[in-house]
Amino acid sequence: MAGCRGSLCCCCRWCCCCGERETRTPEELTILGETQEEEDEILPRKDYESLDYDRCINDPYLEVLETMDNKKGRRYEAVKWMVVFAIGVCTGLVGLFVDFFVRLFTQLKFGVVQTSVEECSQKGCLALSLLELLGFNLTFVFLASLLVLIEPVAAGSGIPEVKCYLNGVKVPGIVRLRTLLCKILGVLFSVAGGLFVGKEGPMIHSGSVVGAGLPQFQSISLRKIQLNFPYFRSDRDKRDFVSAGAAAGVAAAFGAPIGGTLFSLEEGSSFWNQGLTWKVLFCSMSATFTLNFFRSGIQFGSWGSFQLPGLLNFGEFKCSDSDKKCHLWTAMDLGFFVVMGVIGGLLGATFNCLNKRLAKYRMRNVHPKPKLVRVLESLLVSLVTTVVVFVASMVLGECRQISSSSQIGNDSFQLQVTSEDMNSSIKTFFCPNDTYNDMATLFFNPQESAILQLFHQDGTFSPITLALFFVLYFLLACWTYGISVPSGLFVPSLLCGAAFGRLVANVLKSYIGLGHIYSGTFALIGAAAFLGGVVRMTISLTVILLESTNEITYGLPIMVTLMVAKWTGDFFNKGIYDIHVGLRGVPLLEWETEVEMDKLRASDIMEPNLTYVYPHTRIQSLVSILRTTVHHAFPVVTENRGNEKEFMKGNQLISNNIKFKKSSILTRAGEQRKRSQSMKSYPSSELRNMCDEHIASEEPAEKEDLLQQMLERRYTPYPNLYPDQSPSEDWTMEERFRPLTFHGLILRSQLVTLLVRGVCYSESQSSASQPRLSYAEMAEDYPRYPDIHDLDLTLLNPRMIVDVTPYMNPSPFTISPNTHVSQVFNLFRTMGLRHLPVVNAVGEIVGIITRHNLTYEFLQARLRQHYQTI
Repeated sequence: MAGCRGSLCCCCRWCCCCGERETRTPEELTILGETQEEEDEILPRKDYESLDYDRCINDPYLEVLETMDNKKGRRYEAVKWMVVFAIGVCTGLVGLFVDFFVRLFTQLKFGVVQTSVEECSQKGCLALSLLELLGFNLTFVFLASLLVLIEPVAAGSGIPEVKCYLNGVKVPGIVRLRTLLCKILGVLFSVAGGLFVGKEGPMIHSGSVVGAGLPQFQSISLRKIQLNFPYFRSDRDKRDFVSAGAAAGVAAAFGAPIGGTLFSLEEGSSFWNQGLTWKVLFCSMSATFTLNFFRSGIQFGSWGSFQLPGLLNFGEFKCSDSDKKCHLWTAMDLGFFVVMGVIGGLLGATFNCLNKRLAKYRMRNVHPKPKLVRVLESLLVSLVTTVVVFVASMVLGECRQISSSSQIGNDSFQLQVTSEDMNSSIKTFFCPNDTYNDMATLFFNPQESAILQLFHQDGTFSPITLALFFVLYFLLACWTYGISVPSGLFVPSLLCGAAFGRLVANVLKSYIGLGHIYSGTFALIGAAAFLGGVVRMTISLTVILLESTNEITYGLPIMVTLMVAKWTGDFFNKGIYDIHVGLRGVPLLEWETEVEMDKLRASDIMEPNLTYVYPHTRIQSLVSILRTTVHHAFPVVTENRGNEKEFMKGNQLISNNIKFKKSSILTRAGEQRKRSQSMKSYPSSELRNMCDEHIASEEPAEKEDLLQQMLERRYTPYPNLYPDQSPSEDWTMEERFRPLTFHGLILRSQLVTLLVRGVCYSESQSSASQPRLSYAEMAEDYPRYPDIHDLDLTLLNPRMIVDVTPYMNPSPFTISPNTHVSQVFNLFRTMGLRHLPVVNAVGEIVGIITRHNLTYEFLQARLRQHYQTI
């Protein structure tokens, strides 16, 4: 598309004059080439398409409805439930695959390195151990980077892209099969490669891809696999399944099916109903129990025991029976939790600010260069991370005495892992006998094991070690998120926050003397505070953490902490996912507009310069319009003229258009005549008399109705423009903005399909001779319709005429020019619209509103203009 020609690096040029900023609008700024100077913000790009969530009620769709009955409706609903179950099961199996191989590669790497470190600590060859660790990590990260080169959309966590899709934006490539394969394999290697990333975020993206692709039973990557599956051939169904897949990904990652459902609702789905809620919850449950069943069987050999609900398990929080003074938390602790929420919000805002600057630097200096540079950057991050981890464990770690409590842990922790696993998670690197290295215990374990250590081990880590670990992990995780590897942010944020919370607990215990404090609770609250400060999620994150801990008493402190962290962070910047959405220039619509935006009306934000088609249009005109514009929908209109009868005599094409307009205009008199005819069948004599009197007083049929007379009195004749002529730059303002009666909307994909299939008729024939397409034929090429530039024009007769009226949507949502912006916004977002025509009181289209007219930046620019005109 035209908007794709500029690269993202061009989005960061500074404007030369600050004085011009207040008068500029998004139209005056080149969307892909300029930014707002004040904060160097990238404007929403216009090359992103919206999803068609609204149904197109045209003739082919009505034919399908005529064949529907209750039995077919129940069959359709049953198929949808089966597909939702299959999505949940497949998402659970994807999580099982990732977890199995991450565990396998991590055990292999740490086993070899641990043996080497233990031998070289005595022989003085630690450099060899570092080289072995570098060899493993660099190899894994290199493979992950190569997979991202194959499919660049597989980089990152994928949550910003999924959020955009659920919001109604079609981000190219995010739900393709190739993206899924690169994402799964890439996150496997990036986590095994020792980078400070998690696999939980990519699980959400993977579930979304499964949800989008599985109901289609075909893939562009596997073109030979073509199954005749007639269901779910629309963006409406596809987005519902993506919602279910995203929720299943959360459920598989955290063992939190309810949290997954709320995540799908909170993070973007604009259209929601009770039926969709049940399906999404059922899908989440299917994913959770599928993963739980197989993981429990593989790891413990107890098939059907359901002991491991998710990829990340927080264990059971419970005080030791021997400690009578211990409480998970008390009312006095809530004050500390609020303070931790404030600090977590500040730390999250700092993390987001630094990561945003790094992302902009990459957009300017890394992405425009050859792709090999991205691989080198990933290898550099891996190299630095590996060296820092190794040196910090060797130099900064503190050797602490191994006690029975540190070996075994509290009773609750034994429920989740065996004593053998506990002993293996405590690292004695570079320390004498009967001591262990507390820094190495955090760095030389999988991140999930380190989180469990911080949650459940008592007296294991010194405050200095926790502080140093927090600073190093914070900086390296911030640098890592955004490089060209699949990477999640949930687990690094939880681990970083858990270290912060454990540090607070140690300080309160050792220096203030609060002996009743349960360190695991503070570690959990610290993890929630930091994660909430980074991602700014509230409802879903509260439930996810509650389900992961399986402790309902933590509901109040987690909720309070997340709310405080969000409010504190929002004072400085947006959440990390919203920041990356903005950096991509995606026109994301928030939940609602600001109050002052109601000073604007639909006429202030609409696009009045329309590209339209007529009900009967020549092929040459359609091809010209499609090739010279990038619009995805076109109003179907007829012109209002005072001398229509003379035009009808001169040209058959114009005659067809005028006849269609007359037949489609609904008047009160015409409607009353229809009702009078229908009332003749009633037995009442009064009704029959009323009908007879009305028919006797009817005006002659050939006389034009009152609406047409009003139009003739209001408008003078305009210069003749044949419907087969394309818009010209030589038109006067009156010619360009002539009154147009609105009849419906037709999509670009529909027009191209009609041209490809030769749906047209000659001027010497009636429009009834035009071939008719069924609903299945219109949707056969979904979701990738042919491009007009790939169309072989030699097969088309440019003088042939296309009757678009059977295929247009004759009843789209429309609004008045005087509608307030808040009403426009709510209608557009709630109904999942793609185009919203603005129609005046006499049925004329005066403009159109798309997603780009409702973005925050566009509305702000229009509001500035409004203030200047007052």
